[in-house]
Order: sequence, then C-alpha cells, then structure tokens
Amino acid sequence: MANAREQGLGFDLNFDVMACPSPAYVMDDALLRRNLERLGEVQERSGAKILLALKGFAMWDTFPLVRQYLVGTTASGQDEARLGAETFGGEVHCYSPAFTEEEMRVVLRYADHLSFNSPGQWQHFRETIAAAPRRVSCGLRVNPEHSTGDVPLYDPCAPGSRLGTRAADLTSEVMEGLEGLHFHTLCEQNSDDLESTLTAFEERFGHYLAGLKWVNFGGGHHITRDDYDVERLVRVIRDFKARHPHLEVYLEPGEAIALNTGYLVCTVLDIVENDGPIAILDTSATAHMPDVLEMPYRPHIIGGGEPNEKGHTYRLGGQTCLAGDVIGDYSFDAPLQIGDRLVFTDMAHYTMVKTTTFNGIRLPSICRIDEASREVRTVRTFGYVDYMQRLS
Repeated sequence: MANAREQGLGFDLNFDVMACPSPAYVMDDALLRRNLERLGEVQERSGAKILLALKGFAMWDTFPLVRQYLVGTTASGQDEARLGAETFGGEVHCYSPAFTEEEMRVVLRYADHLSFNSPGQWQHFRETIAAAPRRVSCGLRVNPEHSTGDVPLYDPCAPGSRLGTRAADLTSEVMEGLEGLHFHTLCEQNSDDLESTLTAFEERFGHYLAGLKWVNFGGGHHITRDDYDVERLVRVIRDFKARHPHLEVYLEPGEAIALNTGYLVCTVLDIVENDGPIAILDTSATAHMPDVLEMPYRPHIIGGGEPNEKGHTYRLGGQTCLAGDVIGDYSFDAPLQIGDRLVFTDMAHYTMVKTTTFNGIRLPSICRIDEASREVRTVRTFGYVDYMQRLS
C-alpha cells in the first residue's frame, strides 16, 4: 500500500506510509501547491483577492508556501485573527456572529477588515473601533435569503438563520461608516450557485454598493474540485467588477485550499466479530474526523471499496467508548491483519481544526511530504500534556 496510486483520484502515494507515526494527518506539499496554483490563477484572471479561511485549514507550518499565492487569512474570532497575523501575515479579515468586549480589544490588534453580523453589533462597537490605534475597515454580513445548498445544517439562508442581516433590517443610517458588505451562503458548491446568489445579493443590497470599498463573497467555493467551473467563476467576478469598478472583491475559501491534499494514516489494532468482522483502528470518527458523523460523509480509503465490492468486508470503528464511533463499512482485496496501515484520503480540511481529546484519545500527529524528495517529516506529535491542559 505504501507505493500505490489511485488512478483518477489524484492520490499519488509514492512515499513511505510506514515512516508516519500512527495515527497521523499527512499533508502532501505537491498536492497543496497544485491547489494553490489554481487559486492563484483565479486571482490573476478575475481580479479578486483570495483569503485562507482558518476555520477550515489552519496548519500554519504550511503558511510559508500558502502565502506565496494568497493575500491573507480570514478569522472567526480573536485566536484565529492572531494566528493569521503572526504566522501568515498579509491581510487579516475577521467575522463573528457576536463579539465580546474583551475579544474585540484583541481583534483590533490584528484585524484589517472586520465584518459584523448585525446592525446592533456595529452600533455597539463603532466608537471603540474609531478610537483604536489601528485603522480597521468595517463591513456587515448580509443574508441574501437565497438558499442553494442541500444540507440545512450548512445553509445560512435557511428560515430563522442567525447569520447575516436581511435587507428588511438594513437602513442607510446603519450603513453609515461601513465600507463593505459580506455574504457567505455556499458549502462545497460550484460557481453556478455563486452566480445565482450574487444576483439575489445585488437585487436586495445593490443600492448600497456605490458608497462602499469592498464586497466579500464568503467561502464554500469548491474551486479546486476537478468538476468546478472556473471559467464561470472568473466571468462572474469580472462582470461584477465591471458593474462596480470601485469595489475590491474577496473570496475566502477554506476547504478549497486543502481539498484532496492530505491523508489520515492509521493502524488496525484488533478485529472482532459481531454479525461480520469489525476492525478497531487507532483513530476515531468522533475525535479525529467528526464530519463523518456530522455531515455525514464516507471518506475514501486507498485500496478500499464499497461493502462487498471486494472479497473481504469490514466495519471500521474507532477507539472511543461511543457506540456510534464507526467510520463505515469497507471492502478489501485481502483480509485485514492486525498491524495493517490504512490511508484515508482528503483528510486535511476540517480535520485538524475539529479534533477533540474525547476519552483521552490522543490527537493524530501532523506530518508533511516533501514535494521533491517525497520524504515524510513529522511536524508535531501530541501527548498527555495536550490533553491535560485542555482541562483544569
């Protein structure tokens, strides 16, 4: 399995899987650069600026590479803003559904652009911002009330949403002093959904644009997916900029930066029987890949297939006491053995940022694969202190 290639998926495992600790998230620098080159091309052709959304991918050891292509980061609060400023540099944008007084004091040290969720938050903090030693460009997140996604859990435009201000709740008086508008409505979607969302946005909020400096199109753009319509994206942005030449346009994908760039390497610890064989792994769905349960979705395994597609089918489960800590049912050409390494694909985004130490399960190590030599370097390992310091 260490030198296998999955044709058509872009996963080139020409590195030593056994050189990784287990479990470990493993970032392939060559695949990361491939994504960044596409994003850099979109920036150049469209005239938009692309930010890395730290909520989706915050492996700061890679930031010297990422900042060769992207202009900055976008944060969801004080700690992400500080991380972006101190480890990435460039522009730092920040949005939160609500800020506390203490958090705002920290954010103002690092953020260049600040988007508020409501007129109330903007009015509450505007004097604090005016008195800050650094100039911060402020904007408002709006709700175009145009749903395009299939999963209600990830739809900011769903009825009753707490995210963004509706046009009915926005006035010219509220807009006074603001320099931008921000909408974020997509999740793993293509540029046709951006195009229809942008139409709804301009219909509801277009009369405010003449007095602004920037518009942020948010995240959820799956730009680096093979079937993503980049040509449409470039056209949509260029047409918008032609209608509003005074506006800077931002995109802030997180998932698109790290899509299909990393793996989760793990080991079979035991095999038990209960209406079929169950392989217990040294990783966990709930602690190490929570979107498997939350989204939900089924991650791909190098060399694995659908249940009964290959000769030997196993249910794969994690180490925690949660009965539902199950990754799924997979089939393999040969029987699994204790000590076998399994490699889950597309395990860079929304993995490291969402891990927990539930049950005292240690966090996976973090590794990188060198672009040229294909050597594996262990960036970070985790132990008892990391678990203990989360508690008191």
